[in-house]
Amino acid sequence: MATIILTIFAIFLIDLIAFALGLAAEQRRAPGTYESISNAATQWCRYSSDLVTGLAAGAFGFLFLSQLLVTSTTRCLCFGSSLKPGAARLGALIFCILNWITFIGAEACLLAGAVKDAKHIRYFSSTFGKEISCEAIRKDTFVAGVVLVVVTCIFSILYYLCYVTSQEAFGRVRFDKIEDGVSMSHYS
Repeated sequence: MATIILTIFAIFLIDLIAFALGLAAEQRRAPGTYESISNAATQWCRYSSDLVTGLAAGAFGFLFLSQLLVTSTTRCLCFGSSLKPGAARLGALIFCILNWITFIGAEACLLAGAVKDAKHIRYFSSTFGKEISCEAIRKDTFVAGVVLVVVTCIFSILYYLCYVTSQEAFGRVRFDKIEDGVSMSHYS
């Protein structure tokens, strides 16, 4: 029982760190300022720093670590002991699928935000008189990533709980028990 609580706490803590880093990346994203040299032939957008890229990459990494923990603990439902048929096994299967869908969505949003920010930091244009736009990273990118991190955390914990419930119920029956002698109870 202590292992179950410790695993749930670790999943929650790692996802909480990913959530905080994603939220910090959302709060730190800044629009660029248009700058040009006096002849206006060379223009660029100056952004405050590439801290947002690091925060988004950190959120990406922690979410990946959480998914790795859940997958290795449950052996991705594929490798390991059988689960008892019933509601817990069905719940584990459904939450496993939903967990992977939200995980891939969250990772895509966080990675897209980090790449977009890294591209903005290094943006340089020589447009000869054309005005360039210094757009910020869209707010929706990191917000969607952060929301999906929370949903992934919920599905991860529910998946793990259903998996453990189904595994414990099935683990009580032992089929590998070897008894001495021949049972004659049916012939008495």
